[in-house]
Amino acid sequence: MSWELASFLILGAALLGGFAWYERSRPTSQVIALVAALAALAIAGRLAFAALPNVKPTTDIVIFAGYALGPAPGFAVGGLAALVSNFWFGQGPWTPWQMAGWGMCGILGAGLAVVRPRAGRLTLAVVCALAGIAYGALLNFSLMATYGGDLSWQRFLALESRAVPFDAAHAIGNAALALVAGPAMIRMLVRFRERFEWHAPAVASVLLLALALASVLPARAQASETSRAAEWLVAAQNADGGWGSAPGHNSATDMTAWATLGLEASGRNPLDISSGGHNPVGYLSSHVDELSSPGDYARTILALEAAGVDPHDFGGHDLVSALAEQRRNNGSYEGWPGSTAFAVIALRAGGGGGIDQSISWLAKVQNGDGGWGDVPGSPSTADGTGAAMQAMPDSSVAKHGLGYLRNAQRPSGGFPIGASGAVNAQSTAWAVQGMVAVGTDPASVHERGKSPLEYLAARQDADGHYRYSASSDQTPVWVTGQVLAATAGDSFPVSPVPRAAPTPPPSGELGSATPVVPAPSDSAQELLESLNQTGSAGSAPQAGGGSSPSTRPPAKGGGIVPGLPQGAIPEGEEAESAPAESAAPPFEAGDNPGPKPWAPLGIGLAAAGVALGSVLFLGRRFSW
Repeated sequence: MSWELASFLILGAALLGGFAWYERSRPTSQVIALVAALAALAIAGRLAFAALPNVKPTTDIVIFAGYALGPAPGFAVGGLAALVSNFWFGQGPWTPWQMAGWGMCGILGAGLAVVRPRAGRLTLAVVCALAGIAYGALLNFSLMATYGGDLSWQRFLALESRAVPFDAAHAIGNAALALVAGPAMIRMLVRFRERFEWHAPAVASVLLLALALASVLPARAQASETSRAAEWLVAAQNADGGWGSAPGHNSATDMTAWATLGLEASGRNPLDISSGGHNPVGYLSSHVDELSSPGDYARTILALEAAGVDPHDFGGHDLVSALAEQRRNNGSYEGWPGSTAFAVIALRAGGGGGIDQSISWLAKVQNGDGGWGDVPGSPSTADGTGAAMQAMPDSSVAKHGLGYLRNAQRPSGGFPIGASGAVNAQSTAWAVQGMVAVGTDPASVHERGKSPLEYLAARQDADGHYRYSASSDQTPVWVTGQVLAATAGDSFPVSPVPRAAPTPPPSGELGSATPVVPAPSDSAQELLESLNQTGSAGSAPQAGGGSSPSTRPPAKGGGIVPGLPQGAIPEGEEAESAPAESAAPPFEAGDNPGPKPWAPLGIGLAAAGVALGSVLFLGRRFSW
């Protein structure tokens, strides 16, 4: 049994135990009515404050319920508030974690009543703020349990680092609401409790809290789906340090870069992965002269950045400048949205300039349905849309792309190449990365009850690699490397991955111009970067067996469909035949620079200011 499954089983037991405890306490009908009313108030508060990131009255209301009524009613209010409100916000694997988190807030309120029976306004504000931080920590851990991967403090702290602005907004909003309404609400609820004289056993609350805490301390981490795929890629590595499109095939720069990105997304630095004394970075260095197209340069830049290797001086070449030189006067690369999006991501990761003009061009060629096609004006595709969304994740046009993805999803949960193309793992991976880039949980995007993550999980073979589709297993190295980006739960670029050991690679392996990779630091920023792992962008192999999949222009009346391996067969019941009209160029994309902290922090600080001002005014007016 994996630690992720064990976490969910323990979590489920805690929730069942909590509600059974509430039922066995035999509350009076008056208390049952009050629990329902408080849960409804917490739900309404969450809905009313939906526009303010992480500023919700729900946590405070649950704590006040536990403080005044006891741990069991407090737990029930929190659990019901999370469960019912998610009928509006969307149910998913995060729901039980939210139920447990808010349920424990109710127990925390009961504990505060024992320690401080006459808690003042400031005490309530501090406790509510700390509860917001603890709630955020539990939900951050739930990401590890939901999406798998290694169980480590480093990964958890990286998630915590990314969540700082949102947890701060939650804590500040909780404190502000407690300052304004806490004492008055608690006095009202305490009077109600004293009138009906209802109590609950304190020992049960301690046992329930211990059971809930056990869910975040699993005994042993076992191999996840992501790590199994990474192990398969390592086993498929050739003796020259590179990869071909399938195990045993001759190495190529494009397949090596995709495999490298996939491994980096799973948390493995390619400098630590070698075969025959050669690693992937050494292979790319020795074949750097083969790079020519924007896709070649962008793909290699992203792989090097995640390895901690400088792309400005690699094998005697400045790859960032070479990529920037291929930008057209209108800001595009090759005139294709996919190539342009991928170049923007790579230049942003590599510190290149001139991306604003390229982003403006991408926004201009967006289709009316919110998506992007393989060439300007062509029908939208999931691949091109996911690519462009990652190139400018914080823009309104990227969020408009989410509407197209929701409409393009198939009953299997996956996404096709085009409007009537084959449903496949690579197109689905692009769609997942686009959703992640704009802050949407892919697990919440369903078609007939199936999510894109479920589709990808169904494509994984017993040996760990991912199939292209239910009926095709072509180019497994490429497909597996690319899907790892989506299953890692992030979007491009993959942040630098720390080395497994401080020792440098063998002398001369990276080429004379490649700098030595610095040892990993313990800084919060680098911990954040170590988790921001996602892997790959894809393009179909060229007809004729060329090794660079993104250099051919679209052919009139036929050609290679982006994301479909050469000779692949459309996927049975999940897809119709691929369109016989124009083929579009392959594309490559993805980027997620992370959330902007200033909006949630500003909202939280503004709420705190309003709250403090209100307290001063109302305190004088009503003599609180």
